[in-house]
Amino acid sequence: MQLTYVFSELGNGLRRNLSMTVAVVVTIFVSLTLVGMGLLLNAQAHKAEQYWGSRLQITVFLCNQNSATPNCVNGEATPAQKSAIEKVLSTNSEVASWRLQSKQEAYDKWRAAYVSNNDTERRVYQSIKPSDMQESYWVQLKNPERFAGIKAAVQDMAGVNTVRDLREVLKPIYFWMNVFKWGAIAVAGFLIVAAVLQVGNTIRLAAFARRREIGIMRLVGASSLYIQLPFLMESLVAAVIGVGLAAGSLLLFMWVVIYRTLRPSSNIVAWVDWGNAFWAIGCIALIGLALTMLPTLVMTRKYLKV
Repeated sequence: MQLTYVFSELGNGLRRNLSMTVAVVVTIFVSLTLVGMGLLLNAQAHKAEQYWGSRLQITVFLCNQNSATPNCVNGEATPAQKSAIEKVLSTNSEVASWRLQSKQEAYDKWRAAYVSNNDTERRVYQSIKPSDMQESYWVQLKNPERFAGIKAAVQDMAGVNTVRDLREVLKPIYFWMNVFKWGAIAVAGFLIVAAVLQVGNTIRLAAFARRREIGIMRLVGASSLYIQLPFLMESLVAAVIGVGLAAGSLLLFMWVVIYRTLRPSSNIVAWVDWGNAFWAIGCIALIGLALTMLPTLVMTRKYLKV
């Protein structure tokens, strides 16, 4: 097999179909970038679930003098009511550990979180005292997925104002992460279909332009692989460029958004890392090769039968 002919035909083919090749590269680049972003969002959701899952707690807020729920008819939770709640927490099979947060601790956390430069708001905040806060039990679970039992056991007890499950707080975050993830993958799916169709059209036009040469090669006994190889090489070049651009975009996103912006400014969650990025790049590389090489093999078998 004369490789000089193969590379010569590769160069000629890229020049003849330059606009189609550019269109294929751009479509592959955009679609694989979106696939990679979807994979990174999926990895981020998994990391967030693992990170928050080990920290998810049930918070049992006790009654104070301002509580108006049916369990708080006597105002402040009494020592007897606290003892009853603590007994349930100590014996429940879903509870790993628990601790009581005092009103002063709650007040200190509240003051640290709610800081305002507005004079009116500051005066309102200054009027609140530690005695206005609620005592609470912070309950660590053995299994973050199993919390319904302990929640049901304590929420109707005397002295309990409310029971907060942090999953309700995090639910909107999970929801939007899933929306962005599946949205990116859905759009990428449409673009991948477009890329496959463009590859097929490129091969069909290239085969039509070279139909005379292909006929001569058939007459002199050239093998199918020898005839197909320039077409396969064209598709491979488009795939490598498209994958390279998509990989560069993902690495740029990781460096600018994750490592330069989110990681230094926020530690509320475990962020995706370079390992997740390289895993996503490996996946899109395989997808890119598959969506160009497979249609090329199918189309060349169809259109090169001169």
